[in-house]
Amino acid sequence: MHICGWREEKLISVRRALMTARINVKVSRVPELQDPLTILAPMLRVRPEIQDFCRFGGAWRAVHQQEQQGWVAFHIVTKGACSIERTGQPGVMLEAGDVLLLPHGDAHVVYGGGPNPEFRDVVVTYRDYIRVKETQGAPVETELICGRLHLETTSENLLLRTLPHVIVLRLGGMSSFSSLVTMIREELTLDRGGAAAITRDLASGLFMMLLRHHLETEPPANGLLALLSARETGRAVTAMLNEPAKNWALDELASVAMVSRATLVRAFRRLSGIPPLAFLTEVRLGIARNRIAQTSDGLGQIAVDAGYQSEAALSRALQRRFAMRPGAMRKLAEDEGGPD
Repeated sequence: MHICGWREEKLISVRRALMTARINVKVSRVPELQDPLTILAPMLRVRPEIQDFCRFGGAWRAVHQQEQQGWVAFHIVTKGACSIERTGQPGVMLEAGDVLLLPHGDAHVVYGGGPNPEFRDVVVTYRDYIRVKETQGAPVETELICGRLHLETTSENLLLRTLPHVIVLRLGGMSSFSSLVTMIREELTLDRGGAAAITRDLASGLFMMLLRHHLETEPPANGLLALLSARETGRAVTAMLNEPAKNWALDELASVAMVSRATLVRAFRRLSGIPPLAFLTEVRLGIARNRIAQTSDGLGQIAVDAGYQSEAALSRALQRRFAMRPGAMRKLAEDEGGPD
């Protein structure tokens, strides 16, 4: 009787251990849902380029051409007021403390000084690779910091796709933003050594905060951040971002997401326009393209880390997706300033 009781107790103990092991395995496989920007932060870099520090008075006009794909144009008004107009669209009025972003880099015109005026000449000088533009013969009434930024994310196209053509952020009175803008303006005005590098780093932090502010006030209905936020897709997306080189199968992703295959595919198509494994391809190619452009890592290692069996396989995939081979991508990056 004692032996039977011991055996029964032992069996109960083994069953409990097995149940605990199953629970632990399951928990380790399922990523917890987190704040989308927290997930993206290690993979997302905002690379700003402050191009112009503008000090205008009287009637003036500045034309800005279409930016390259993936670049976001921006204007920060630090003094006075102006208007910005995209081709065929009504003008947007901006005042001191406002920031305007053009996520798709649309061509536009910035102007001030009243309707149908005779525009003043603008003199351009250079300070540490930043253009200083000033009107002649009039006191300074408006100051602008103008430039562009690149969102260097593994799924850049999916992220930018969620953003509208124009974002206006009225930041007057928001001390955290105002302090950064003031520091950027002071660096540009004082023209001390290293101003370009300092303002670039300050602008990087500023625009991550601006992106967060916009997404908090206007949550996206589709795209990468919507995928990360949605219950049906968030865990699967997190898993792919964390292990992009893994040979993910649709069944495994559905298991991680704790939904059926059909539900997962429907949710991905609704929120991003592509199925899960096509999203994985976008992630892999984005990782590879950024590393080619931003590092001197060997192409073979980049291919392995991005989930491709060989450098040749990665090269073919990049050619199909971006119409450019790795060597051409790296050369273009070097011509534009070289890897960090």
